[in-house]
Amino acid sequence: MRKIDHFIGGASYASGERQGDVFDPNQGNVQAHVNLGTAADLARAMDNARAAQPAWAATNPQRRARVMFKFKELVEANMDALALLLSSEHGKVIADSKGDVQRGLEVIEFACGIPHALKGEHTQGAGPGIDVYSMRQPLGIVAGITPFNFPAMIPMWMFGVAIACGNAFILKPSERDPSVPVRLAELMKEAGLPDGILQVVHGDKEMVDAILDEDDIKAVSFVGSSDIAQYIYSRGTANGKRVQAFGGAKNHGIVMPDADLDQVVNDLAGAAFGSAGERCMALPVVVPVGEKTANGLREKLIPAIEALRVGVSTDADAHYGPVVTAVHRERIETYVQMCADEGGELVIDGRGFKLQGHEEGFFIGPTFFDHVKPNFRSYQEEIFGPVLQMVRADSFEDAVRLPSEHQYGNGVAIFTRNGHAAREFAARVNVGMVGINVPIPVPVAYHTFGGWKRSGFGDINQHGMEGVRFWTKTKTVTQRWPDGSVTGENAFVIPTMG
Repeated sequence: MRKIDHFIGGASYASGERQGDVFDPNQGNVQAHVNLGTAADLARAMDNARAAQPAWAATNPQRRARVMFKFKELVEANMDALALLLSSEHGKVIADSKGDVQRGLEVIEFACGIPHALKGEHTQGAGPGIDVYSMRQPLGIVAGITPFNFPAMIPMWMFGVAIACGNAFILKPSERDPSVPVRLAELMKEAGLPDGILQVVHGDKEMVDAILDEDDIKAVSFVGSSDIAQYIYSRGTANGKRVQAFGGAKNHGIVMPDADLDQVVNDLAGAAFGSAGERCMALPVVVPVGEKTANGLREKLIPAIEALRVGVSTDADAHYGPVVTAVHRERIETYVQMCADEGGELVIDGRGFKLQGHEEGFFIGPTFFDHVKPNFRSYQEEIFGPVLQMVRADSFEDAVRLPSEHQYGNGVAIFTRNGHAAREFAARVNVGMVGINVPIPVPVAYHTFGGWKRSGFGDINQHGMEGVRFWTKTKTVTQRWPDGSVTGENAFVIPTMG
């Protein structure tokens, strides 16, 4: 049985007897065991980070950027192997796994420009003979706690910018699919990163709490469910840390009467069901405006959903693969039954799906509900599976109100040909990321990613310049170089720049 160890001090490190199961979602069997670390394992990683970080922070930004350039080359050279490894533990199809890696690499590309991003501000002559300038300096040792659904992208979103800024980074990935994060750390070492700057510690709540309670970890970034995000934000900030914690989502797709329904159906098929719906930026709720729009959309959606192909991760013709574990499949099926019991019309039921030759795999077919109401618990909560719910809206005002009043505020999309409607919607909707005829509005790497309400805790978002701000602290210097004798005439007066 394969064993997945920590990556500490630039080498594989096996800890105690606590182990977690890593499944093959396509077959339904345990394929590996992962170490579940303790505070002692974190302490070992911290010792390595403390020893390595000062020299890394003193390394000039150009040299740090060169490590990022080399890492990018190595990841691209290993793309096929990384995607296959990712799919084998997560279950998403190979094309999705490559997209997972590629979207992470886009943030690495941004990090390659860190010399420019770290430039501070400068004012010459702020006062008589006085200049003022600022510099961005690393926090020291920082950490990231990442989810199972993007085991390549989200770690790279975090450690790419943090390390480029001069920090040492400790990564606690999901114990459900931990192999790719370890492989990324190995490739960073191969790219020239000093030992101790990027380390991977595996674990469950015990390791998470150890990270949150470690005094020398100055900042923590998290992506996962909202309840855990709130817990991490509360405990981390109570311990004096800078914390960004991103939670769940229930993203809506608004379909205006003038929308191109064929394009909407094509977009919804990918956004709602791609990666088996295990995306925080999936589009699990569609909101057609007006009965004519709803009926027309439903008529086109049904055959499109029924035509979706569910297959193993290596099936190039499959639209999506299995979900990550049997427990998660049961959770999704519980929500399907809940929505039916609440009065939703179950148009297509994906429960009980079996793939020939892979009957024990964690598969679930695409599911579609119509006539879902805002008071349904199944609408109010995140399902995180291949389930699309249709909530009919009578007007544009209703379409703005539904996502705005929802507890989550991660992403939203509007489909329309009307520029005024799109502009008005984008300005008014109470959601952090908006797509206009874009079903999954994940911003490019040099912008920033982050949701509102219970989708995000903390004031600073991920990657882009927001990421640079999160992983650094600003120091402002006011300097004067006297050219003559020094007098104490004004020594006890607060200086001004008049």
